[in-house]
Amino acid sequence: MISPGRPVKDIEIDSATSIEKIFDEISKSGGFESVNLSQGLEILSNMIKDEQCLKFISFVGAIISTGLRGIIKNMVKEKWFDVGITTCGALDHDIARHFSHYKEGSFAMDDKELANQNIHRLGNVLVPMESYGPLIEEKMQKFLEEEYQNGVKEMTTVDICKMIGKNLGEDSFLFWAYKNGVKIIVPGIMDGAVGNQIWLFTQKHRDFKLNLVGDADILSELIFKAQKSGAFMIGGGISKHHTLWWNQFREGLDYAFYITTAQEFDGSLSGALVKEAISWGKVTPKANQATLHAEVTTILPFLYAALVSKLHEAS
Repeated sequence: MISPGRPVKDIEIDSATSIEKIFDEISKSGGFESVNLSQGLEILSNMIKDEQCLKFISFVGAIISTGLRGIIKNMVKEKWFDVGITTCGALDHDIARHFSHYKEGSFAMDDKELANQNIHRLGNVLVPMESYGPLIEEKMQKFLEEEYQNGVKEMTTVDICKMIGKNLGEDSFLFWAYKNGVKIIVPGIMDGAVGNQIWLFTQKHRDFKLNLVGDADILSELIFKAQKSGAFMIGGGISKHHTLWWNQFREGLDYAFYITTAQEFDGSLSGALVKEAISWGKVTPKANQATLHAEVTTILPFLYAALVSKLHEAS
């Protein structure tokens, strides 16, 4: 027999209401996705505070082209996570935006005209050609040559991310990962500008190797020692799957919060709710877990602000 929950409560907000109080209000509202957002705040705050937990953040590279780069950077700076799993685009955009600027645009812009002006469009973000391909080629060839001249002939993607981070500055999430010892892993690194530059580097340095198996060794050492594990997954694809895949080897995540715009009707990994991963052993049956269907650039600033407030209160 199904037992109904507590009564739905109307949200009450005034000029003095704190952001943490707003999240408390929506948790009791019966609001459709807002309840999942409130649950996500609880999951993440409990995960971050859990000293026994190995903490993952996974995210798609496209968000680093937007102002959310600042929030990803701050979460890494504050040492909320031990491991980051992302796509090559995140490295591309972190380099490009450190050394240059992207521009505001519109989804409705004429792409043929943009191409004539040597401007790439990423949604409503404009990426001048000189801020992307040529710049990333110049920087990556310089970074790799310096490592090579220092005797480095083989690198994992963790090593690649450390190398890039130490050459950037405080605006960069890779810089703070390097400084704080957060391991950034890019399982699909060849699918982007940085990966392409690694390939080009090997054309003139045939003894240089990219060691993806070494990344697996790093993950296995962390996973098999972890008493608990948890993940904040921003968007789907390879970054989400790699996080879930490795956590099956310790019987699944104990904390999991996933934000996506994808739907599950097509059977895709990106659309799959976190709870589907329970059937694969990638999330534990008793995990503290939720999925939020939302566009992350809209939601994450508010979630981050509530997390900062909640964690500051607990410290």
